[in-house]
Amino acid sequence: MPSPPPPPAPPAPELFTWEFATDPYPAYAWLREHAPVHRTKLPSGVEAWLVTRYGDAKQALADPRLSKNPAHHDEPAHAKGKTGIPGERKAELMTHLLNIDPPDHTRLRRLVAKAFTPRRVAEFAPRLQELTDDLIDRFAARGSADLIHEFAFPLPIYAICDLLGVPREDQDDFRDWAGMMIRHGGGPRGGVARSVKKMRGYLAELIHRKREALSDVPEPGEDLVSGLIRASDQGEHLSENEVAAMAFIILFAGFETTVNLIGNGVHTLLAHPEQRARLQAALAVEDSSLLETGIEELLRYDGPVELATWRFATRPLSIGGQDIATGDPVLVVLAAANRDPARFADPDTLDLGRRDNQHLGYGHGIHYCLGAPLARLEGRSALATLLTRLPDLQLAVDPAELRWRGGLIMRGLRTLPVEFTPTTESGGIS
Repeated sequence: MPSPPPPPAPPAPELFTWEFATDPYPAYAWLREHAPVHRTKLPSGVEAWLVTRYGDAKQALADPRLSKNPAHHDEPAHAKGKTGIPGERKAELMTHLLNIDPPDHTRLRRLVAKAFTPRRVAEFAPRLQELTDDLIDRFAARGSADLIHEFAFPLPIYAICDLLGVPREDQDDFRDWAGMMIRHGGGPRGGVARSVKKMRGYLAELIHRKREALSDVPEPGEDLVSGLIRASDQGEHLSENEVAAMAFIILFAGFETTVNLIGNGVHTLLAHPEQRARLQAALAVEDSSLLETGIEELLRYDGPVELATWRFATRPLSIGGQDIATGDPVLVVLAAANRDPARFADPDTLDLGRRDNQHLGYGHGIHYCLGAPLARLEGRSALATLLTRLPDLQLAVDPAELRWRGGLIMRGLRTLPVEFTPTTESGGIS
């Protein structure tokens, strides 16, 4: 007798609903198994390919046939503001690392890297710890807080403003503009565009002031905007538009990813008390090794960037056996690739001590996130200080009440209400 036919595949999941935003991982598991390179219509109306398997994702992230330049899109969607960052075109902020290819990308990244070095990040650690402790001091005696709005959100804003060289008296303006970008991530785009325009105007003025005041010789601890102005390669300098665009993308890409790293990280630890206790025990004996691997595992397990930014096929190609036409948009789903059982053992299990953890949380290839060392430093400082100073931190609402922000690229919570034993003790960890 002939063998019975295999059971039909379960129906395709619905994507980009609020239910999907709460927990996209079952849908991504379905796509990895049944449609690993899947064409879909996005909420904006633009059609794009979603790449969900780790091997295909890694290939796509490094494939030179997939351009970052929106000019290669075969539809006028970008001109209508349906791809890219709202308002960046009108504000003349297009010339940044997320939108260009070699050789311009190579030149700009090399110049920016000179001003954004690991040494600069390491030197910033004491100031970052000061910011972290100051924010916790503001709510520690109250016994409750919204960790998104009172901690995870302001920390990277103030940190990046300090690095850029934005005067302290102007940093609350940046906080307001950045807040508009986050609040409207999945809704009306006009507010985002207005914030981008205001930010562009401020950056133009700041660059002009700093260029006028720039000394002939770099000073110790020179800020990043001054470093970008000064950065040169074989006598070639960044233009003012390029400096503004780079400062903008460092702020835009750097703050929301870190908000989500901290917020998602705390949320994940609260949902896995045995792993959280394991990390607190290590911190209590000043063992930082679990914190180092733990940040990487949190980036893999429920990272801040759900989909990599837009790519466009410059000629026909194949990804995972699927033909992609010239001009087609391709979105690499980092969240799906980072849970691929073909690459990670027990991918749906959180293991802060995971060693073989080459996740794609910050991308891969020439567009690997330049600010990843700073984000990791911020994540380590935030989690270690919270868990040490507020050791009985607990979620203050039913987990089902938490809401995730809408949007396509980023993954983050709207709020994270917590409670803990009030403390008047100030200061940080040793």
